[in-house]
Amino acid sequence: MTKEERFEKYMPSYLKHDIDEYMKYKDDPTCTVIDCLLDEIYGSINSAYWDDEISEEQANYLRDKYYFGHGEEK
Repeated sequence: MTKEERFEKYMPSYLKHDIDEYMKYKDDPTCTVIDCLLDEIYGSINSAYWDDEISEEQANYLRDKYYFGHGEEK
């Protein structure tokens, strides 16, 4: 398992939920709350990091992929 696969697999359930919700609606042009879903992801990543549930490296990876990269693979 790669480091990125571990980052995706091992995260708090609330963070996984926020990412799943964003991914469900990110390509829906009728979704009017996509910015709110992105903010939820960003806040959950920060919360998980500051509560020592994820590492700084994992937090940066998740921010880059889901917040800045909109869930796209690099």
